[in-house]
Amino acid sequence: MNQLWALLHDSLTRTKHVENAAIINIKERKVCASTFGFNVPPENALNLIYAFYKELLHVRREGLYFKEKYHKCVRVDENSIYLKNPDGGLVVVKTNTFILVATYSMGMYPSVCVEAVEKL
Repeated sequence: MNQLWALLHDSLTRTKHVENAAIINIKERKVCASTFGFNVPPENALNLIYAFYKELLHVRREGLYFKEKYHKCVRVDENSIYLKNPDGGLVVVKTNTFILVATYSMGMYPSVCVEAVEKL
């Protein structure tokens, strides 16, 4: 867990490309690491897993609620979802084992956040 936290911090939040990030273990269906103070409720973790496996078309059309805020879909494919709302945005990337979710503020360039998360 400390290594995952260090990876999130060093690769994402320390560089200021994202505000917060968390890694969700798909098989265990729970958050296994997150940046300091970023709590992803269990129901949000499950919703993100479900979005990739059952609801990509729905997310593309309707967007997604995350932490009680509506996010409009900007881009979606089988491995990534990019969403935004008036306060900022959300990038979600899936691998075979994990889902990485990261937030950014409206002051950031969304493409920078997307690139940073996808590289990680």
